[in-house]
Amino acid sequence: MDDCTHIPSGPVTLDPLTDGCQECLEIGSTWVHLRMCQSCGHVGCCDQSTHHHARAHFLAHDDHPLIRSLEPDEAWWYCWIDDLGFELDGIGPLRSS
Repeated sequence: MDDCTHIPSGPVTLDPLTDGCQECLEIGSTWVHLRMCQSCGHVGCCDQSTHHHARAHFLAHDDHPLIRSLEPDEAWWYCWIDDLGFELDGIGPLRSS
């Protein structure tokens, strides 16, 4: 791992709170890709989506620095604070296609 100090030290067992972007579902909008907060399980849409709800969640909760892709077969994580994308050994995708 490069320079992220926000990596969890124990097992990662968090489940997504919703099956889609929480805020987009509430307002009847659509999204491009889904990201899950690794502090609370909030599911938000990516920056390519109209509303950027994953980023908005971090900006409202700056103590929630890590997200991970909720897209099928993607196992990458991202740290907002360190602006760093990465994968963790032994932790695969949350969803498979």
